[in-house]
Amino acid sequence: MSGLKRMYRGRTDIDFPKIFRPVLIISAVLVIGSIVSFFTRELNLSIDFEGGAAWEIPSKTMTTAQATDVLTGFKLNDGSKVQEARDAEGNRIIKVQADTKSVTTSRKVAEKFAETAKLKVDDIATNTVGPSWGSEITKQAGISLVVFLVIIAAYITILLEWAMAAAALIAVAHDIVLTIGVYSIFAFEVTPATVISFLTILGYSLYDTIVVYERVQDNTEKYDRTDKYTYSAIMRRSLNQVLMRSVNTTLVAILPVVSMLLIGAIAFGQSTLRDFSLALFVGLISGAYSSIFIAAPVVVMLKERDPRYKRIRTRAADKGQLDVSDHIPIVETIVPILPEALVNADGTAASTKTLQAAQYARPHPPRPRKQGKKR
Repeated sequence: MSGLKRMYRGRTDIDFPKIFRPVLIISAVLVIGSIVSFFTRELNLSIDFEGGAAWEIPSKTMTTAQATDVLTGFKLNDGSKVQEARDAEGNRIIKVQADTKSVTTSRKVAEKFAETAKLKVDDIATNTVGPSWGSEITKQAGISLVVFLVIIAAYITILLEWAMAAAALIAVAHDIVLTIGVYSIFAFEVTPATVISFLTILGYSLYDTIVVYERVQDNTEKYDRTDKYTYSAIMRRSLNQVLMRSVNTTLVAILPVVSMLLIGAIAFGQSTLRDFSLALFVGLISGAYSSIFIAAPVVVMLKERDPRYKRIRTRAADKGQLDVSDHIPIVETIVPILPEALVNADGTAASTKTLQAAQYARPHPPRPRKQGKKR
């Protein structure tokens, strides 16, 4: 069986516990770097959060330098943003943002833009946002995040167990910090659409994590009866079984997001699509990564402290069989092909696929019963 087929059927045997430690170290470095970037560079917040004014000037001739000169005349060039973009119809527009909360000043700036671009004032879209609006959005986003985490923690604890709930929350915190770090390092603008996308991908990340945990629970019930395998071995087998499902789920989710990002945001210059798809793209990748390389090793560290798994590990180490207890082998039962399986019902020769199915899927014959001893 080829490597790809084995992966699709969950028959791979990647030693995940062996790579947990270096991956956790890399994740810790990334998290620390994200935190440092957040406190030193901060986030590039839109006017919806900070307050200010924004103008959209539909002009084919006006340059960004001219727009900057207009802001300089009103002493609004500090911290201002001027960029060229295109609307849904492909028309060229100049987008300008500046730190002014005064509606009167915003109107005067619009009039100057209209004069410079030889347009009517009504042709320029003007939006002025006060600081209270931005603080209200931030407050509501924070409340939503806290409520979301509390409900998810309770749900996973009831559905699975507390160790998995704790590990899942750590993975979510990892995704939050990394996403914030990406936005801080690359100075991507944070808008309300970004926040909506952000809350959306947290749900996706938890879904992927719960898929892994449910398989771990099934395998725990199966292999705990033998009292032979460590929790690391159970996690290793479970991750190999769900690896391709996680990869496929992530790819299916990312493809439309990439389409929005490349076509809607980059090709057509739609800022709303850019804000929405960029947050989804970063979050989906981070969520898929954390479900395997953060949530899984954290729950292993918590569960290995359980007296049951401590006893299994100690007993295996004393017997020199720790490598055996840390690895659940893949068993492929091959049954001899019986003569009747070589031909079909109509007398024709069986295909290769039929022979393989007969070889791997044919059940074992029942074992003969032991005869009781005669008295």
